[in-house]
Amino acid sequence: MHSPSSPEILRRLVSFDTTSRNSNLALIDFVEGYLGDLGVVSERVYDVTGQKANLWATIGPVDVPGIVLSGHTDVVPVDGQDWQSDPFELTELDGRLYGRGACDMKGFLACVLAAVPAMLARDLARPIHIAFSYDEEVGCVGVIRLLETLKERPNGPRYCIVGEPTSMEVVVGHKAKRSVRVTVSGRACHSSLAPQGVNAVEYAALLIAKLRSIGARLARRGDQDAAYDVPVSTAHTGKIAGGTALNIVPDQCCFEFEFRVMPDEDPDALVEEIVAYARDTLEPEMRAVAPEAGIAFEVFASVPGIETAPDGELTHLVQHFAGSNGYAKVAYGTEAGRFKDILGIETVICGPGRIAEAHRPDEYIEVAQLERCDAFLAKVIDWAARRS
Repeated sequence: MHSPSSPEILRRLVSFDTTSRNSNLALIDFVEGYLGDLGVVSERVYDVTGQKANLWATIGPVDVPGIVLSGHTDVVPVDGQDWQSDPFELTELDGRLYGRGACDMKGFLACVLAAVPAMLARDLARPIHIAFSYDEEVGCVGVIRLLETLKERPNGPRYCIVGEPTSMEVVVGHKAKRSVRVTVSGRACHSSLAPQGVNAVEYAALLIAKLRSIGARLARRGDQDAAYDVPVSTAHTGKIAGGTALNIVPDQCCFEFEFRVMPDEDPDALVEEIVAYARDTLEPEMRAVAPEAGIAFEVFASVPGIETAPDGELTHLVQHFAGSNGYAKVAYGTEAGRFKDILGIETVICGPGRIAEAHRPDEYIEVAQLERCDAFLAKVIDWAARRS
């Protein structure tokens, strides 16, 4: 029987439009069927709507701790991006495989699935668990339901590798993130009577300027960690909308901002600093003109950071798998913090592809990166089969 290669499986995975706003069940059906044909039983953990699901499978003994190979099935939208090929049809050109999610992170999922026949061919002493999640791209929220289910079971896993794109380098830490939506409500009036209104856009601008000043303060801190690709905590405003016409004082403005912070920084304290500025300084001014005015805050994504010991057992083990003695820390978030916080297990990030290629038009992964991941997983299987 022909065992499909990682590029062959990647072609199937990319063909499913699993943008986070969509169901991922067609992809889950494919993976469940693929595993089932190999004799591997898998389990679904659904979201509250029943339209999305995590998938969990175990290969090897169930009564000893093992290692999780974890990845998310959802991808970011292609809306408004100028692609040179169909983003949901894998296209190969000059050693690169183009398609939405090819890098982030269906390449890793494909390598894991391609390795399953080799896992089954060995008498594993430790189990290898497969965890495929949903809704990672909107705050690493889907995997929570899976991990809460696993937490109640005996003989949980010992380690986890999250296969986000790291160019197959070992990443031991990433920042925590808080994403916040702000709605500024003022009072509309004709622009010739501007002092009689409360300009929601202007008050939003004051909040954004405050955020910028906090970001500048964070950048000046002296306790930077050079292992991070961006060695400081950051503040960023990414979206804003408000106003209807130039001659109308706007009564509504909405914007979204985020903090990405180092392990020793409290992201919630930074959010509270912005909220306090709104409550203590801006709202009294606004309500002196319009008592109905105000500013509302909604934290819509909260991603925990992670800091795994560079000299720890799992770090050394994964360095062996990767054939590298180095390690790094990154600014982007992953599900690794969820595994650490909910299951309490050592977790690192290591997977094929470059994060710089993720989320962009003409996203791609190099065939050579898949080959490196295939070799990496072969060493994982060797470790799982070792009885010493």
